Amino acid sequence: MSDFNQQIIEEFRANGGTVQRFGSSLVLLHTTGAKSGEPRLSPVMGIAQPDGSWLVAASKAGAPSNPAWYANLVAHPEAAIEAATDDGVATVEVTAAPLEGEERDAGWAQFVARSPGFADYEAKAGGRVIPVVKLSPR
Repeated sequence: MSDFNQQIIEEFRANGGTVQRFGSSLVLLHTTGAKSGEPRLSPVMGIAQPDGSWLVAASKAGAPSNPAWYANLVAHPEAAIEAATDDGVATVEVTAAPLEGEERDAGWAQFVARSPGFADYEAKAGGRVIPVVKLSPR
């Protein structure tokens, strides 16, 4: 894990799910490595949905390939997130499902509306359709 990610994780946990640079828009995504089977932890932007699920986008800052955590979720959809709540941070067991078609497009629009930088990621991705994943509580 990069030092940057480790600092984000530490700040998230120390401040009840708030990170100065990102506010309370992050979740800590716990996955199982697709190849290694080892536990992995990634800070990612999460958008809470009215049905109690969260959306995460595999943007990788517009890189031409998906982030490793996306492959982890495809291989092992049973995951967990740490998310900010009114009482601090809660860990929620989730099941991941990549969205497709109109559902994916509607989810992606939420990311662009929240942070215009996501539109830049899409432009930089070189034609890669950035996956949006729904994380439903189990």
